[in-house]
Amino acid sequence: MASVVVVGSFNVDHVWRTPRLPHPGETLAGGYASGPGGKGFNQAVAARRAGAETVFVCALGDDAGGVLARSLADADGIDLRAEPSAAPTGTAGIYVDHAGRNTIIIGAGANADLGTGFIQAQAATLACAAVVLAQLESPPGAILHALRAGRENGATTLLNPAPANARCSLELLLASHILTPNETEFAALLAVHADEDIDPAQVVATGDARLHRLCRTLLPHGTVVVTLGGAGAFISHPDGDLRGDGAQFYRIPAEAVQPVDTTGAGDAFNGALAAGLATRPGAPFRDHVGYATRVAGLATERPGAAASMPRAAEVLERFGPPPTRTDKA
Repeated sequence: MASVVVVGSFNVDHVWRTPRLPHPGETLAGGYASGPGGKGFNQAVAARRAGAETVFVCALGDDAGGVLARSLADADGIDLRAEPSAAPTGTAGIYVDHAGRNTIIIGAGANADLGTGFIQAQAATLACAAVVLAQLESPPGAILHALRAGRENGATTLLNPAPANARCSLELLLASHILTPNETEFAALLAVHADEDIDPAQVVATGDARLHRLCRTLLPHGTVVVTLGGAGAFISHPDGDLRGDGAQFYRIPAEAVQPVDTTGAGDAFNGALAAGLATRPGAPFRDHVGYATRVAGLATERPGAAASMPRAAEVLERFGPPPTRTDKA
């Protein structure tokens, strides 16, 4: 039985490292590497390495990228279910500067062919899942079907509405128990679904009461976790469903790290959060978020995307045991 089912994308990442990100029309010299990525696969690896039995549902081409996905999933003990596609396996071009910041261009390829019929074929697995986790690099119809199937069978549905330029419909929001946007994604969702205009760069400095109000406007029925990079995360719960917490809204700081590559940090957070919810359902939600921030922080200290996802023992060695809670949040 899978405790986490991740529905999403697999990409072969092509990564260039340069002292700074290029300007339009500019050519820079840099180092090159290639490796596995895609938000779905990154999150599946993170969930598995955090200790959850994990199924990854995706679409792959009949090419070297598809072979790579299968072999890496097998090596990590991930149950991979791939819809075959005539298109090439998805790819991403990533530029990373000296501070670990990145820009990314994605070629969807086979990811665009994940269909609702293939999701329906996973009905028995979705019915047994504790958590269904999805993102927006795959067709929205397939993602919606997976979230609804999980929700109808008692799973916690977790939607990472990334990337920010992807269309996130009201139906997807309604199918989600938990929403995990970063600042840019949060601002984009508010503009579309709440007629609110907020500068993504100002989200971290926004007062908690206002952030909570914006979260409640965006997802009245569910929990919103706004990830804030090096500033940690802001959590907002609906009335009457605090998920074991003692406060309806609060912040959790990030651990101090030395980032070399932020690619995949959000995926590390989401995979670890899903794993915690699935494997320790009785723990307070803030404990799951606190652990997920540690996983994300450690991932930034390593290059790459899926390859940078840390294992539970590595997180413990790097940060020690979770701190004793002295507050009631």
